[in-house]
Amino acid sequence: MRIDLHAHSTASDGTDTPAELVRNAAAAGLDVVALTDHDTVGGYAEAIAALPAGLTLVTGAELSCRLDGVGMHMLAYLFDPEEPELARERELVRDDRTPRAQAMVGKLQDLGVGVTWEQVARIAGNGSVGRPHIATAMVELGVVPTVSDAFTADWLADGGRAYAEKHELDPFDAIRLVKAAGGVTVFAHPAAVKRGECVPESAIAALAAAGLDGIEVDHMDHDTATRARLRGLAGELGLLTTGSSDYHGSRKTCRLGEYTTDPEIYGEITRRAAGAFPVPGAGGDARA
Repeated sequence: MRIDLHAHSTASDGTDTPAELVRNAAAAGLDVVALTDHDTVGGYAEAIAALPAGLTLVTGAELSCRLDGVGMHMLAYLFDPEEPELARERELVRDDRTPRAQAMVGKLQDLGVGVTWEQVARIAGNGSVGRPHIATAMVELGVVPTVSDAFTADWLADGGRAYAEKHELDPFDAIRLVKAAGGVTVFAHPAAVKRGECVPESAIAALAAAGLDGIEVDHMDHDTATRARLRGLAGELGLLTTGSSDYHGSRKTCRLGEYTTDPEIYGEITRRAAGAFPVPGAGGDARA
């Protein structure tokens, strides 16, 4: 089995619609793909309707969190999307995304960058607006060559010149809320230092003690030595280890299935989940 547990659609900051995402996952030879848009479950219905035969969809989300001033992302899998407390927190984060993005556009303009809110809104479309949309606008203007090059201290990285804060969950609260909704939590790309400051390993230990299920180890932003270190840490803390592409369509260079999760780990994730079940494809609408 080939299992990719981290992918984004146009419901947040990917470039594939949810329907295109599941079709592309099947074409890439995946057996299982997780839809983990930022702080939203808005892509679920379309992805399920288009799900090809032979592909299983894991519903999820990537929750925006912050611990001691350091941003981090929590992957949540197979939770009940209707659970009211978690739904309320996702809505608070989403509602804060637009004013935060507008503030970053203003900061870029103050720095002499000709990005406009209209341009960013066009790029975001109906998705949950975020920094990758602003970064894409910067690429369109030739300010930076790639989206990743916008995530530096000069521009949009945490604490960068054009960075602005938004409402984010405390990760301990995120774990509690996801578990109350029957879901499973995995700390996304915990050592992606190129994105900015990372939480210390002592914090990962505290999160594990609070019920964190796993950490994303095999990821494009982790080099070989980092993956080995994280795998050892996970072993010490009794955490599951996952691998994922963090696919964003054409917005980033990663490919679906570039990194994958061991089937036994996937099986354990599904065993722990009680809020939702993986959805097996029955041959969706190819026109979706």
